[in-house]
Amino acid sequence: MPDEGDLIARSARDHWDAIWGKADPDQVSWFEPRPEVSLRLIEESGVASRDAIIDVGGGASLLTRQLVDAGYEDLTVLDISSRGLAAGRDRVGSAARDIEWIQADLLRFEPAREWDLWHDRAVFHFLTEAADREAYRGALRRTLAADGHVILATFGPQGPTRCSGLDVRRYSADMLADELGPEFRLAASCREVHTTPGGVVQQFLYARFRMVG
Repeated sequence: MPDEGDLIARSARDHWDAIWGKADPDQVSWFEPRPEVSLRLIEESGVASRDAIIDVGGGASLLTRQLVDAGYEDLTVLDISSRGLAAGRDRVGSAARDIEWIQADLLRFEPAREWDLWHDRAVFHFLTEAADREAYRGALRRTLAADGHVILATFGPQGPTRCSGLDVRRYSADMLADELGPEFRLAASCREVHTTPGGVVQQFLYARFRMVG
């Protein structure tokens, strides 16, 4: 019989599969034609083209396509939704064979390797329960190489309180730093005004961290 964690993971997977099943990848609320802030923060982190980057909750984001074009060679996309990953592969085209695609529940992720940079745009703010945020931190610690980089993008202090039918949490840079704890040093942060394909304006908060211990 599935345990409670399995049932919760299955519910989350079904929710996001349903989202991707009824929405064009260019029409989901978080779509951005070019992820300028993410690309800038990745460049500012100083990771080399051969360093390993994982985009958690990446789905059909265009970030992977842009990183391929920028010359990054070791890319991984993790998402709980197989439909989101399929859309992501389609976006990348023939380069998809050189990218690792992982369908998994991030909160229970047991990596077989480490990555030098962890990128998350719009996953962490869905974790409204303290236990889920602790599970997220555990996955992050298991996944990130020593001295690795973390880029988190969440809804900012004036962002929405719900997204895709779910409650979310809003963050400042200091709040994110408190959530990650003293193992991670805040290196940079900024706010962005994101306009959804439907014309709704949302405030995002981006923060870049470095693991220090």
